[in-house]
Amino acid sequence: MKPLVLILCTGNSCRSHLAEGILRAAAGDLVNVASAGSKPAGFVHPLAIAAMAEIGIDISGHHSKHLDEFLNQPVHTVITVCGKADQACPVFPGQVNRHHWPFDDPAHATGSEAEQMEVFRRVRDEIRRAFEAYADGLRDARK
Repeated sequence: MKPLVLILCTGNSCRSHLAEGILRAAAGDLVNVASAGSKPAGFVHPLAIAAMAEIGIDISGHHSKHLDEFLNQPVHTVITVCGKADQACPVFPGQVNRHHWPFDDPAHATGSEAEQMEVFRRVRDEIRRAFEAYADGLRDARK
Protein backbone atom coordinates (compact mmCIF):
# COMPACT_ATOMS: atom_id res chain seq x y z
CA MET A 1 0.00 0.00 0.00
CA LYS A 2 1.33 3.44 -0.93
CA PRO A 3 1.90 5.85 1.96
CA LEU A 4 -0.64 8.65 2.38
CA VAL A 5 0.55 12.26 2.34
CA LEU A 6 -2.10 14.53 3.85
CA ILE A 7 -1.86 18.25 3.10
CA LEU A 8 -3.62 20.46 5.63
CA CYS A 9 -4.81 24.04 5.55
CA THR A 10 -7.46 25.76 7.62
CA GLY A 11 -10.17 26.21 4.96
CA ASN A 12 -9.14 23.51 2.47
CA SER A 13 -10.19 25.79 -0.38
CA CYS A 14 -6.95 27.03 -1.98
CA ARG A 15 -3.41 26.22 -0.87
CA SER A 16 -3.98 22.62 0.18
CA HIS A 17 -5.74 21.86 -3.11
CA LEU A 18 -2.98 23.52 -5.13
CA ALA A 19 -0.44 21.39 -3.25
CA GLU A 20 -2.52 18.21 -3.55
CA GLY A 21 -2.85 18.57 -7.31
CA ILE A 22 0.81 19.44 -7.81
CA LEU A 23 2.13 16.65 -5.58
CA ARG A 24 -0.17 14.06 -7.16
CA ALA A 25 1.09 15.07 -10.62
CA ALA A 26 4.75 15.25 -9.56
CA ALA A 27 4.93 12.10 -7.40
CA GLY A 28 2.96 9.84 -9.71
CA ASP A 29 2.41 6.47 -8.08
CA LEU A 30 4.91 6.94 -5.23
CA VAL A 31 2.31 8.13 -2.71
CA ASN A 32 -1.40 8.68 -2.25
CA VAL A 33 -2.19 12.35 -1.77
CA ALA A 34 -5.16 14.01 -0.07
CA SER A 35 -5.96 17.38 1.44
CA ALA A 36 -8.21 18.55 4.25
CA GLY A 37 -8.85 21.46 6.58
CA SER A 38 -9.44 22.15 10.25
CA LYS A 39 -12.37 24.44 9.31
CA PRO A 40 -13.29 23.51 5.72
CA ALA A 41 -14.79 26.29 3.62
CA GLY A 42 -17.07 23.86 1.81
CA PHE A 43 -15.75 24.69 -1.67
CA VAL A 44 -12.61 24.86 -3.78
CA HIS A 45 -11.88 28.44 -4.82
CA PRO A 46 -12.62 28.99 -8.54
CA LEU A 47 -9.38 30.93 -9.04
CA ALA A 48 -7.41 28.00 -7.60
CA ILE A 49 -9.09 25.74 -10.16
CA ALA A 50 -8.27 28.25 -12.93
CA ALA A 51 -4.64 28.66 -11.82
CA MET A 52 -4.11 24.90 -11.86
CA ALA A 53 -5.79 24.53 -15.26
CA GLU A 54 -3.16 26.94 -16.62
CA ILE A 55 -0.46 24.38 -15.80
CA GLY A 56 -2.47 21.41 -17.03
CA ILE A 57 -3.67 20.06 -13.68
CA ASP A 58 -7.42 19.60 -13.18
CA ILE A 59 -8.63 20.05 -9.60
CA SER A 60 -12.22 20.85 -10.55
CA GLY A 61 -13.35 17.53 -9.06
CA HIS A 62 -11.78 18.24 -5.66
CA HIS A 63 -13.99 19.05 -2.68
CA SER A 64 -13.37 20.62 0.71
CA LYS A 65 -12.93 18.02 3.50
CA HIS A 66 -12.47 18.08 7.27
CA LEU A 67 -9.26 16.58 8.66
CA ASP A 68 -11.38 14.35 10.94
CA GLU A 69 -12.12 12.21 7.87
CA PHE A 70 -8.53 10.97 8.10
CA LEU A 71 -8.20 10.32 11.84
CA ASN A 72 -8.77 6.58 11.44
CA GLN A 73 -6.50 6.17 8.43
CA PRO A 74 -2.78 5.50 8.45
CA VAL A 75 -1.31 8.85 7.42
CA HIS A 76 2.41 8.60 6.70
CA THR A 77 3.18 12.30 6.27
CA VAL A 78 1.32 15.47 7.21
CA ILE A 79 2.26 18.72 5.50
CA THR A 80 0.64 21.91 6.75
CA VAL A 81 0.61 24.84 4.33
CA CYS A 82 -0.75 27.55 6.65
CA GLY A 83 0.04 28.60 10.21
CA LYS A 84 -3.37 27.94 11.70
CA ALA A 85 -3.50 24.36 10.39
CA ASP A 86 -0.10 23.71 11.94
CA GLN A 87 -1.43 24.78 15.33
CA ALA A 88 -4.63 22.70 15.00
CA CYS A 89 -2.99 19.60 13.55
CA PRO A 90 -3.57 16.36 15.46
CA VAL A 91 -1.29 13.35 15.30
CA PHE A 92 -2.61 10.74 12.86
CA PRO A 93 -2.33 6.94 13.17
CA GLY A 94 0.93 5.72 11.69
CA GLN A 95 2.23 9.25 11.14
CA VAL A 96 5.97 9.16 10.47
CA ASN A 97 6.68 12.68 9.18
CA ARG A 98 5.35 16.17 9.68
CA HIS A 99 6.36 19.26 7.73
CA HIS A 100 5.18 22.85 7.96
CA TRP A 101 5.57 24.88 4.77
CA PRO A 102 3.50 28.07 5.10
CA PHE A 103 2.36 29.97 2.00
CA ASP A 104 0.39 33.19 1.63
CA ASP A 105 -3.36 32.68 1.36
CA PRO A 106 -4.42 33.76 -2.14
CA ALA A 107 -8.06 33.79 -1.04
CA HIS A 108 -7.26 37.05 0.77
CA ALA A 109 -6.05 38.75 -2.43
CA THR A 110 -7.77 42.03 -3.23
CA GLY A 111 -8.24 44.09 -6.37
CA SER A 112 -9.63 43.13 -9.73
CA GLU A 113 -10.04 39.50 -10.69
CA ALA A 114 -6.89 39.83 -12.84
CA GLU A 115 -4.94 41.15 -9.84
CA GLN A 116 -6.28 38.35 -7.63
CA MET A 117 -5.34 35.81 -10.29
CA GLU A 118 -1.74 37.08 -10.22
CA VAL A 119 -1.62 36.27 -6.49
CA PHE A 120 -3.03 32.78 -7.13
CA ARG A 121 -0.38 32.21 -9.82
CA ARG A 122 2.44 33.39 -7.54
CA VAL A 123 1.34 31.15 -4.67
CA ARG A 124 0.75 28.23 -7.08
CA ASP A 125 4.29 28.62 -8.42
CA GLU A 126 5.78 28.77 -4.90
CA ILE A 127 3.86 25.64 -3.93
CA ARG A 128 4.90 23.98 -7.18
CA ARG A 129 8.61 24.55 -6.48
CA ALA A 130 8.33 23.15 -2.94
CA PHE A 131 6.18 20.12 -3.74
CA GLU A 132 8.01 19.14 -6.93
CA ALA A 133 11.26 19.21 -4.94
CA TYR A 134 9.57 17.06 -2.28
CA ALA A 135 8.47 14.57 -4.96
CA ASP A 136 12.04 14.48 -6.31
CA GLY A 137 13.24 13.65 -2.80
CA LEU A 138 10.70 10.83 -2.53
CA ARG A 139 11.91 9.44 -5.83
CA ASP A 140 15.57 9.68 -4.75
CA ALA A 141 14.78 7.90 -1.46
CA ARG A 142 13.32 4.95 -3.39
CA LYS A 143 16.54 4.37 -5.35
